[in-house]
Amino acid sequence: MDTVAKAILKELLPAENEPQAQSVKGRQPAGPLDHLSNAVLLERAAYLRKLAALGDGSASETLKEYPQHAIMLLFRGRSGIAELHENFADIFFVLEGNATLVTGGSIADAKTIAPGETRGSAVTGGSSQNLRTGDVAHVPAGLPHQMLVSSDKSVTCMVLKIQQNL
Repeated sequence: MDTVAKAILKELLPAENEPQAQSVKGRQPAGPLDHLSNAVLLERAAYLRKLAALGDGSASETLKEYPQHAIMLLFRGRSGIAELHENFADIFFVLEGNATLVTGGSIADAKTIAPGETRGSAVTGGSSQNLRTGDVAHVPAGLPHQMLVSSDKSVTCMVLKIQQNL
């Protein structure tokens, strides 16, 4: 992982031995500080790669859930389906590999699978952005998106899901 990505992770997930920041009112934040080291992320990513090889080419894992956000790890050895989350933004931190993120447009064959969650076969009429190791991409709530992976590539991302619409 390059220096920029490590710096972002350090800001998002500071080491346990570092002092916690004071809250706005001068109190310590409630609850324990969580830390996911690069070694842990890479170990979990290797596990997801093996799961994906045994399944449909994709695997993910929720590493930690919080009241209004969650941290996930995602491995894709194939393209994903089109998605839209009405209430959650996705921030993708590319740990390894390459993919194309298509955003905007509309979702073909759209189906609501749960309240606020739409899935479909593809994003049509969207914009494409190539993602590489070290890149960060923010997809706001309500924006159709799809991650495309060519047959000879794969991508591993840490995904931060943030509740935007309360």
